[in-house]
Amino acid sequence: MEGLSPLQSVTSNPNPSASQGLPDEESKHAQEEQLKRDLVSTVLDPAARERLSRISLVSPERSKHIESILLRMAQSGQLRGRISENQLIELLEQEVDYSGALSGLSNDIFY
Repeated sequence: MEGLSPLQSVTSNPNPSASQGLPDEESKHAQEEQLKRDLVSTVLDPAARERLSRISLVSPERSKHIESILLRMAQSGQLRGRISENQLIELLEQEVDYSGALSGLSNDIFY
């Protein structure tokens, strides 16, 4: 696995702690979560990372969904450089539009 980027090494070995012989499932899960957080932090600029962390306080499921989208995009080579806060906002809007279309519900707020 020499010469692989961290994203490629995660793709080729989805459970890196298994090769280290750690018997504790919790430590494996914690290590995988830390690796995901590290990869997301390298993909996002500081303002976008802060926004995503605020979103995770309000809606953890949505934050996890956006993180998985970002990781898939990074692993497939669709990202060129770091994601800015504006680009993250656009991704969030696309996700809302898509999920609203699937559920048939509108996310409009009426006063």
